[in-house]
Amino acid sequence: MTIKVIRGNPTPEELAAALAVVRARAAAMAAVPSGTPTARAAWSDPSRIAQHRLPQPSPSAWTRTYWPS
Repeated sequence: MTIKVIRGNPTPEELAAALAVVRARAAAMAAVPSGTPTARAAWSDPSRIAQHRLPQPSPSAWTRTYWPS
């Protein structure tokens, strides 16, 4: 693995800390089996919209039909 500093002048301690984070992340990703499903992000889950009750009929109900408040 090659790491190149593009901007700035890091100290040896800063460079070692950054490298430790990158290597730990790579080791964690290598430890996960390849067929393991990953968790979906909560913001992209369509069921979060359906968790709320539908708005009651009223003159302003059309403004609340899609996004829960």
